[in-house]
Amino acid sequence: QVQLVESGGGLVQAGGSLRLSCAASGRTFSSYSMGWFRQAPGKEREVVAAISWSGVSTYYADSVKGRFTISRDNAKNTMYLQMNSLKPEDTAVYYCAANLGSSSFSRLRVGKFDYWGQGTQVTVSS
Repeated sequence: QVQLVESGGGLVQAGGSLRLSCAASGRTFSSYSMGWFRQAPGKEREVVAAISWSGVSTYYADSVKGRFTISRDNAKNTMYLQMNSLKPEDTAVYYCAANLGSSSFSRLRVGKFDYWGQGTQVTVSS
């Protein structure tokens, strides 16, 4: 089992940047595929980005492609989401998620998560 804690959210003006971090407990972090999803009031949950256990494969939603970058540091048990050129429509609670085992990366991409954190609020003002 893994426990996930997000940080780095906050209030930023449109066009600005934020970097979210997701710290994971446990000694098997490098075995997990990881991802970020977001939930805004009145909107469906959206998978924003995902990264395979090795970091070789990544996925981005069309809405963030070219603006967000997902990465991980397995030595630090931490995953990151660098968010640039933020827009008001990026406002949401951002959650990190982790999957282990068969099709872990593919399941993340379609919004099926084994574990997730408590979330961190990102607010982008216009």
